[in-house]
Amino acid sequence: MRSIFTPQRRRVLVFGTLVVLLHWLALGWLTAGTQGLSLPMRDGEALVSVAELLPTPATPAPAPEPVPPPQPKMVQPPLPDFEPLPSNMVVQEAIAPPEAPPGLPAPPPQEAPAPDAPPAVAAAPALPPSAATEAAPVVPTVRRYKVDVPPPADILYAVARRDADGTEWSGEAKLAWTLAENAYRMRFEAGIKIVFARVNLVVLTSEGHVGNTGFAPVTMTEKRRGRAQTATHFDWPGNRVTFSASDAKYDLLPGAQDKATVPLQLAAIARGDAGQLSGDIDMFVGEERYGAVYTFNVVGPEEIDTPIGRLQTVRIARPPKQGSYKSRLDIWLSPAHGWIPVKIQSSEANGAATVQTVKHIEMNRTGST
Repeated sequence: MRSIFTPQRRRVLVFGTLVVLLHWLALGWLTAGTQGLSLPMRDGEALVSVAELLPTPATPAPAPEPVPPPQPKMVQPPLPDFEPLPSNMVVQEAIAPPEAPPGLPAPPPQEAPAPDAPPAVAAAPALPPSAATEAAPVVPTVRRYKVDVPPPADILYAVARRDADGTEWSGEAKLAWTLAENAYRMRFEAGIKIVFARVNLVVLTSEGHVGNTGFAPVTMTEKRRGRAQTATHFDWPGNRVTFSASDAKYDLLPGAQDKATVPLQLAAIARGDAGQLSGDIDMFVGEERYGAVYTFNVVGPEEIDTPIGRLQTVRIARPPKQGSYKSRLDIWLSPAHGWIPVKIQSSEANGAATVQTVKHIEMNRTGST
């Protein structure tokens, strides 16, 4: 029986099978080299692969670098206006008012009309020159005291300041004086602490003589932070007090002092005779622009706490005086330490207060001068 597959047909079948196999292998090779299967396309459309349709994984954004916090600005707070011996002077009621400026004529004196004298009474005789002098107004005088100037020393004070708005400050003050024959030199400085620094707010210097009235200043200077230095001059031969900061002039009174010497002059009065610490103690004081009489009242014995211990003291106060000064000044003298001031407090009219309390005493020499 003859086969239906002739040799010719078998060759055609084998050749066709090989062609199909080759096409299948070629198609597998082409699709294996791509990232995805090609999709069918229409006429005029570009070939789009499956890989192009899949979403591209998002790349994580880099983390932002941390921003350092802003550095705080170091702003210096306003400094207090330290007043070691505040006065708030009113010039109109000072002891000797400033002289009138030249060029202004003085008004003529007005004579009071003479009363009608009775016809039967003779005219009164004229007053002698001495009586007329006694009837004229006199310049107020201050009381004279027996004094014993305290020996040289350096006193260190702790300063506590409270402003009118409640702001509090702390610092140190130093009062030092030396004596040589009949002369003295004195220096007072006070400052506050800001962060790690100390800022001087006021420096007072005083130079002069020592006599039977105690300290007799010749020149006082005052330098405040941010202000020009001022000077007060005591012309004892010319009997005048003048000021670099004003045109005021005053007659010198016995025992006149400046702002630096006031506490130690009180000590000299107590050392001269403690019995003098009674009633009022009047003292003419030349400040940086004007002068006035300070009137102190002896408050009496008082025990106070200090960094060097509990001390028995005598408190002396200068209350406000209408027409002269509005502030209050309190000074505590220690008999056990030669009556030197161990505490000083100034209270201003606006509520501000400064307290200086002794923290160290160094006596340079013992005994009286």
